[in-house]
Amino acid sequence: MNLTLTRPLAFIDLETTGLNISTDRIVEISVLKLLPDGVKEVFTMVINPEIPIPKQASDIHGFKDEDVKDAPTFAKVGKNILQFIGNADLSGYNIVKFDLPLLVEEFLRVGIDFPIESRKVIDVQHIFHKMEKRDLAAAYKFYCNREIVNQHSAEADITATYEILLAQVDKYNNIGKNIDELYDFTGRQMETLVDLASRLVKDDKGIPVFNFGKYKGRSVFEIFEKDPSYYSWMMKGDFPLYTKKKLTELILKWKQEKA
Repeated sequence: MNLTLTRPLAFIDLETTGLNISTDRIVEISVLKLLPDGVKEVFTMVINPEIPIPKQASDIHGFKDEDVKDAPTFAKVGKNILQFIGNADLSGYNIVKFDLPLLVEEFLRVGIDFPIESRKVIDVQHIFHKMEKRDLAAAYKFYCNREIVNQHSAEADITATYEILLAQVDKYNNIGKNIDELYDFTGRQMETLVDLASRLVKDDKGIPVFNFGKYKGRSVFEIFEKDPSYYSWMMKGDFPLYTKKKLTELILKWKQEKA
């Protein structure tokens, strides 16, 4: 294995009720944790999402309401998941845009803080798209020359993702052999984000700006001054809890600096 780690790397995959970060829920989670000595630990759990699973989601991952009715809720197992992940850096396939934001929402919903600022996040999809431009099944075939057995079960998908990253590190000399180098290669995606849904981002000067709507590209602090009701509108709106959390942190910082 050419991948060099100084702390654990946790690969995360979720099967969910849908694709809406704010309103959908986890049905199954699998975390494959790779330790610096090469040892792998896997945590997989079916979760009762406490909302109906739409047919279109069941058609993908196979879980129906009756399959999860006796499973624990996220409130029951959230602390176990947090403990298993520990201080690990994070990886996954499309983790930046989907799995990580939705997981953070689940943690916040049950009052658990899942710190991400201190972690490196390596999106295997981003490496693949920069180098080959295809999806997970094609990536697995391309890099590992195998078909995914039982695709769209969380553990099968995350095991494939883990194997793809190791194959990518072996195949491409220019992407790096450790987490810092991989993080640089993937464009340090997390460093431009203020929230995980990309509603708030940093401009080229590092200033938080809105990334949507009528104030897109405008400084958050400028809009707090010009249109203070915008904050209230967002807090009452259908935005992810993490977006609201980061927005509140920004307005508190703005008020402290004005005082």
